[in-house]
Amino acid sequence: MGLDPEEADGHGTLCLHAFSDLTHVSPLVFLYLLKQCYIHGSCKATKKFQALQHRVHQVLANNPQPGPSTFIVYCLNLLPVFGVYGDGFSHLIISALRRYFKSASAPASSQEDAASARSLAARLFLAIVGGSVAYDEKVMVNTLKVFDVGLTSIDEALSKEEEGSSASSCASAFLEEYISELIKSKSFMTAVSLLEHFSFSFPGETFLQQMVEDKDFQAAEKWATFMGRPSLCLLVQEYGSRNMLKQAYNVMKKHYLQHEFPDLCYKCKESTLKDLAEKACWDVAETKAKGDRQLLEYLVYLAMEAGYYEKVDELCERYSLEGLPKAQEAEVDFVNKCFLHLNDLAVEEVVWVDDVNGLREATSFLEGCKVVGLDCEWKPNYMKGSKPNKVSIMQIGSDSKIFILDLIKLYYDASEILDTCLSQILQSYSTLKLGYNFQCDIRQLALSYGDLKCFKSYDMLLDIQNVFKEPCGGLSGLTKKILGVGLNKTRRNSDWEQRPLTQNQLEYAALDAAVLIHIFRHVRDHPPNDTTLETVQWKSHIVSHMDNPKKSKKKPKCHSTQTSDSTFNKPSSSS
Repeated sequence: MGLDPEEADGHGTLCLHAFSDLTHVSPLVFLYLLKQCYIHGSCKATKKFQALQHRVHQVLANNPQPGPSTFIVYCLNLLPVFGVYGDGFSHLIISALRRYFKSASAPASSQEDAASARSLAARLFLAIVGGSVAYDEKVMVNTLKVFDVGLTSIDEALSKEEEGSSASSCASAFLEEYISELIKSKSFMTAVSLLEHFSFSFPGETFLQQMVEDKDFQAAEKWATFMGRPSLCLLVQEYGSRNMLKQAYNVMKKHYLQHEFPDLCYKCKESTLKDLAEKACWDVAETKAKGDRQLLEYLVYLAMEAGYYEKVDELCERYSLEGLPKAQEAEVDFVNKCFLHLNDLAVEEVVWVDDVNGLREATSFLEGCKVVGLDCEWKPNYMKGSKPNKVSIMQIGSDSKIFILDLIKLYYDASEILDTCLSQILQSYSTLKLGYNFQCDIRQLALSYGDLKCFKSYDMLLDIQNVFKEPCGGLSGLTKKILGVGLNKTRRNSDWEQRPLTQNQLEYAALDAAVLIHIFRHVRDHPPNDTTLETVQWKSHIVSHMDNPKKSKKKPKCHSTQTSDSTFNKPSSSS
């Protein structure tokens, strides 16, 4: 419990003694001691809860008077006076009683104790509904369940409160009215729990629609499951009509309804393939297709749309889908026109750098540029809780020439030279570095290559995301807003550790760096009416960070720096 008996004072000893025998301890004293044990316990709240639950479960076997079940109901009636502890302790003792009932060693409760507890629990339920006892709805439902309170018990409790009421229909009418109020207030899960507990079915089909519209999917499925297969089918139809394919497919799969909705099921599978394609999980997507020709054809289309022509050839050859690419060429050409391409920006050269000579040449060129774009890529890791992969490549370049650095190989072959060259670029005060959410990237770079100093310090960094604060769409959305055409980001999550990278990967990587310079130049040369994007605002977002070894454990702070107006003049040929 987090209360060491050897360190406990007399008060603590009394607490522990009370938990060893409840025979002559009143419910009020028991709850008070329970509270003291919780308050004085030294471990965390969750462990204290579990320890106390176990202790209460154990001592219920000592037959507290007038019986374990009745004793717990008395406690539930008293707990609201304990204020903030009321709901938490009620869950504790209810769960302990439930555990006690399931215990093989627990003696069977007497019928008299069970009947007494059921009657008291029914009256407690009415008090909660009436507002005279303050409990949350979950406690109320759990009380009905653990004491098996049915309509008869509610009838009897109502009869004692209101003399002369009809015992045969009073409870049903009362509960229907109360559940209707819960539905109006959108307390759907509580309403469903009560409908299920008392075996009611009165709300009708529109009840499902209400829950789905309010996005209470858990309550909707619980209700549909209770009502049976027809209601489950209605739920699937509701999801399908709203294009909520993931929810629809989960219900179909869980309740074996695929054969009842073949078209919707197929649409869901297509949606799954599309999600996987957007993450570049082609092997997983191919496995999900399970050899279905129609799904494989759709997968080929997705690969063409994303520019993965090597995957198109692979799938067509493996599954004999010859002729399919030609049939879809026109459609894919139309899709390609919707996105910005590298040749649209007049980039003259993309240079792959994986040796020391290439690195030095790139550094020499970049040091002569007034403005460069920065970006980096790494292989995605879809294992939940696992560490991200190392940053694989870094793109740095001007508007005409982009260098793509193979960080993995350069670090392995010549880490000191890589550190020196990148420090010269990143810490240069004469070169403005443009990035998009690059401060996140540079943290990832520092985690990937922790012994390199170049990623711990930088100067003259302008994170364009901070300037525009685009609400949605990321860099692609910003590019479309500024340049009129968005970016195709479907290759973002491809395998950036494969060597050699495909031509499409190289173009994608180069485009992300080059487009930053074009956005910067376009807004600088053609400032919009929005005053937040005026030249002075560009300057105020330029940041530097020089790592302080004495404070290395603290999160880096960025501070504004000033730069000369020449940085924002018309670019020279090298920028």
